[in-house]
Amino acid sequence: MNEVMARLALLSVSNKTGLIELARQLVEEFEFDLISSGGTAKALQAAGLPVTKVSDYTGSPEILGGRVKTLHPRIHGGILGRRDVAQDVAEMEANQIRPIDLVVVNLYPFEETIAQPDVTLPEAIEQIDIGGPALLRASAKNNAHLTVLCNPSQYNSYLDQLRQHGEQPSLEFRQSCAIQAFSHTAAYDQAIATYLSNLTPSQTSATPSAANEQFTLSGQLLQSLRYGENPHQPATWYQTGTIPTGWTAANKLQGKELSYNNLVDLEAARRIITEFKDSPAAVIIKHTNPCGVALGETLFEAYEKAFHADSVSAFGGIVALNHPIDISTATALIQTFLECVVAPECDPEARAILSAKSKVRVLLLPDFQTGPKQTVNVIAGGLLVQAADDGADTTDNWQVVTEKQPTPDQLEELLFAWKVAKHVKSNAIVVTRHRTTAGIGAGQMNRVGSVKIALEQAGEKAKGGILASDGFFPFDDSVRTAAAAGIEAIVQPGGSLRDKDSIQAANELGLVMVFTGIRHFLH
Repeated sequence: MNEVMARLALLSVSNKTGLIELARQLVEEFEFDLISSGGTAKALQAAGLPVTKVSDYTGSPEILGGRVKTLHPRIHGGILGRRDVAQDVAEMEANQIRPIDLVVVNLYPFEETIAQPDVTLPEAIEQIDIGGPALLRASAKNNAHLTVLCNPSQYNSYLDQLRQHGEQPSLEFRQSCAIQAFSHTAAYDQAIATYLSNLTPSQTSATPSAANEQFTLSGQLLQSLRYGENPHQPATWYQTGTIPTGWTAANKLQGKELSYNNLVDLEAARRIITEFKDSPAAVIIKHTNPCGVALGETLFEAYEKAFHADSVSAFGGIVALNHPIDISTATALIQTFLECVVAPECDPEARAILSAKSKVRVLLLPDFQTGPKQTVNVIAGGLLVQAADDGADTTDNWQVVTEKQPTPDQLEELLFAWKVAKHVKSNAIVVTRHRTTAGIGAGQMNRVGSVKIALEQAGEKAKGGILASDGFFPFDDSVRTAAAAGIEAIVQPGGSLRDKDSIQAANELGLVMVFTGIRHFLH
């Protein structure tokens, strides 16, 4: 092998951020030869940089509309050849294969393509990269002898490594880059598999088909967090997919860095606020449970009602609003200590008011509705995956099981209470009046305890109110307790072997009782 031959770099990128700057440094400072293909070669030529097209280097033209160009022994032999194995070196020399010292590759924009609203399946298929993953995996495998870069953020670090170490970067750096390359291709393949699986309407997103028995989680490190639930727990935030969505796409107007607990609470708030699309709504969250939820004629009214539902618990809470923040709402928000406020938009005048509390995290999330289609729990030795409980609740299939029938207003109040109970930790009891929570019993070990907590918190507000339970009543004691507190109507799933006891008690006490036929446990 010619020892004075220049080092060789293969550049083939879809995302051309930083490409020209990197290539120029490779040529002018480190005297690399460049080989490239397709649009990358054209970009380098347009910048006046010397580059050899892959087709000229291999002696094989690009074929099939560019589908086949880098899949060639002179390319993959130069990547996979081991410089310290005599047979590899001899075979490379015999086949006129130069060792490749640097591979710079990122992949076709598959996720960006499928994110387009009207993308067709053939368009998506054309953005499935074949040569790119093969180059990345081959280069990562042989990191003992070369470096692979798959992200423009790595370019400057690579150049610094060359300046520091000379011929090639440190083994530690090369191994780190290899890990990133394998992670990149794994996430890419997972995005393709997920997209294709979701095209089959008979499959739920949580249930693998016979042909797809793998469930893979992957994410790109977004940032390290100060700590997790507690200061002794390290924590990080990962972005799923290459396109920012959800909280990774939210615009933070002001405030301190988001914490692990902030993000968990914000997601709980997002899930509740999605239940209310039309009327102005406000949700206040503490430790993933709502302490105040309300609808109003205006956003200000909704927030005021939600705040006064439990003003003690609202202190240090997370607020979600489903309409743009206006002046009056912003003025109310700064009257107490809050951790975070999220809304789809914020009026300019309201921004100025909120800035008076500069430490409060204010986020804009235009799309509250789009969330994960699965929930995942990690257990020892495995994962539990289920479809998200994100269906829209309506009264269409509800069954009134008592002699007394609900009025139209009561039915609307029952639906409001039921939607809130869906997002309260089980055992969940929610008492409401006038589309406002009055008392919430969350996470108790028995339903009787949750009923007592909710009714005690509601106090006089329970009179004429509605009670919602996320699970059925196995005995009639809770029905009698609710009636004694002044509750007029109850909504629950039904399904207990002793439903007739609860129905009999409701009829005896003059209550309305509705069965939904569906439960909403939240563990």
